[in-house]
Amino acid sequence: MATGKIANSEDRPKTFYVVIISCIATIGGFLFGFDSGVVNGTVEGLQAAFDSDSVGTGFNVASMLLGCAAGAFFAGALADKHGRRYIMRIAAIFFVVSAWGSGIADASLEFVFYRMLGGLALGASSILAPAYISEVAPAHYRGRLATVQQVAIIFGLFVAFLSNYLIANAAGSSVSVLWLDFEAWRWMYWIEIVPATVFFLALTMIPESPRYLVLIRQHERALDVLTALSGRTSARKMLEKIDASLADDRHRPRLSDLLNSGTGSIRRIVWVGLGLATLQQLVGINVVFYYGAVLWQSVGFSESDALAINMLSGGLSIAAVTMTIFLIDRIGRKPILLIGSVGMAISLALLSYTFTTATTGQSGDVTLDHLFGPIALISANAYVVFFNFSWGPVMWVMLGEMFPNQIRGTALAVCGLAQWGSNFAITMTFPILLAGIGLAGAYSFYTICAILSIWFVITLIRETRGIELERMSG
Repeated sequence: MATGKIANSEDRPKTFYVVIISCIATIGGFLFGFDSGVVNGTVEGLQAAFDSDSVGTGFNVASMLLGCAAGAFFAGALADKHGRRYIMRIAAIFFVVSAWGSGIADASLEFVFYRMLGGLALGASSILAPAYISEVAPAHYRGRLATVQQVAIIFGLFVAFLSNYLIANAAGSSVSVLWLDFEAWRWMYWIEIVPATVFFLALTMIPESPRYLVLIRQHERALDVLTALSGRTSARKMLEKIDASLADDRHRPRLSDLLNSGTGSIRRIVWVGLGLATLQQLVGINVVFYYGAVLWQSVGFSESDALAINMLSGGLSIAAVTMTIFLIDRIGRKPILLIGSVGMAISLALLSYTFTTATTGQSGDVTLDHLFGPIALISANAYVVFFNFSWGPVMWVMLGEMFPNQIRGTALAVCGLAQWGSNFAITMTFPILLAGIGLAGAYSFYTICAILSIWFVITLIRETRGIELERMSG
């Protein structure tokens, strides 16, 4: 799978090769999920180790997202300059260093530094993996391959939840000493070093994006890669299409490309991308991912039970996004988004209502009675299923494919900044909302955002199923 000249290519599409290199790119998605989910089981350890209050803990947990926002924003421009594969390799190195440093940290400031470093890698991977897959995959099954990114994210979350559960059980709790006189929560971070190293090594086996190579005028290399991807006959035709899509405006991508040339206003397609990126977070999904253990403990479950529930949510998420793989190139992106929005609105509304019935004890513990506890559990998992069937994977698919070639990297950078900025705001404010207006108030806000997403999909989303990237207009 070298990136140099590819000889003796058969004159037919190389589906297996495309699938393999796409799966390698999605290892970044796995690390995205693992790194996002691992903190779920370490909140108590962070509070004990750094003696932090709810606001301090919220910042320790959410600090990574500041790095994500910066990583997503700058990765697009850097990838347009140095290539998609090169920047993903830098991200892999950052993942390794962040995993080691997060576990060894002895103070909040040190921990925040390493988490933000991991955030840079997360932000970069979150936009470059779907962009890379969209640029190497044929239009007729591009959606399925890009959806694998979400499978990888959810699988990473599931493995993080499973790893946290096993490590905590082995030690007795997340704050108990496990091996080599280090607490269990530190080992939860160090486990990530293994897949991060695999990601770095595997990236040496994938080619550069052919559309990037055309953008920097390396047509011979682009033709070699396209030949390996689609066969000799199709490669020449595809090269001509890519070149033609850039012929009228072949300059280094810049932020001003996102503006209408006549009016100077932001292009409509960019507004749609910003809406997709922001709403995906405003429905509150990462509250479940980052604070799931805290949430379930607050309504009466033990730490062990709460971590087990997280594993259940992870398994259901994998099943939901697997269903999307089979449907996204058959029924399209817009119908799946709409189904998800309606399902999330209903399940969040039920969850909000159950929390209005909760009682708070003298110690601040929140409990639900025997009827509403199971309803809350079912509603929360239904919400996770609807999200991971729809907005979870489809947002990344659409952001990777909806923009014209010339502005793809720049538009992804801006949308990635919006996505991770919203993620930070939701994650940082949840402990404050929990202490101020309670679970019912917090989840009512997420319900309103889910209802808003229904209107957004109906009025603003245009279908991209089966459309070649060269036909995308801004």
